[in-house]
Amino acid sequence: MGDGGPGPVSTSDLFNGKKVLLFALLGAFTPGCAMTHLPGYVVNADTIKSKGVDNIVCMSVNDAFVMSAWGKVQNADEIIMLADGNGELTAAFGLELDGSGFGLGTCSQRFAMIVEDGKVTNLNIEEGPGVDASSAETMMACSKSGSQSHAMRLCGARFDILMPPRAIRSQTR
Repeated sequence: MGDGGPGPVSTSDLFNGKKVLLFALLGAFTPGCAMTHLPGYVVNADTIKSKGVDNIVCMSVNDAFVMSAWGKVQNADEIIMLADGNGELTAAFGLELDGSGFGLGTCSQRFAMIVEDGKVTNLNIEEGPGVDASSAETMMACSKSGSQSHAMRLCGARFDILMPPRAIRSQTR
């Protein structure tokens, strides 16, 4: 976390003119996310970037301080830790999950997307527990083949994101 705390950045700044691999998970420090999902991207970050991906973004419905701390613990230096604190960006994607049954409240479904110049060119959503469709290995294959499961534009909604080093918090205006 920087001395000044979070600072503003928009989804346009994050996605426009870039190829971005964004993956979302239930929550920082949760077992599957901490032992499998994020570590897969940490280990494969250089390989993913060698395939033309400019940025790898890990998103969760957590606050920026938690995401920043989790990124440090996980040695996620090559990954932008995106905190969707109020779940607004997750809701805009239509990918919320009611995790209240296991104490998480509203959180993000586990998914991964490839965004090219603000357009989602690939979206993989996990259909159940586990990490398969949204894993680093699966997304590396999608990035290479250019396969396309869903498409949407990110330009439709305006989000301002507050970003400390390696963590972001979304907030609609």
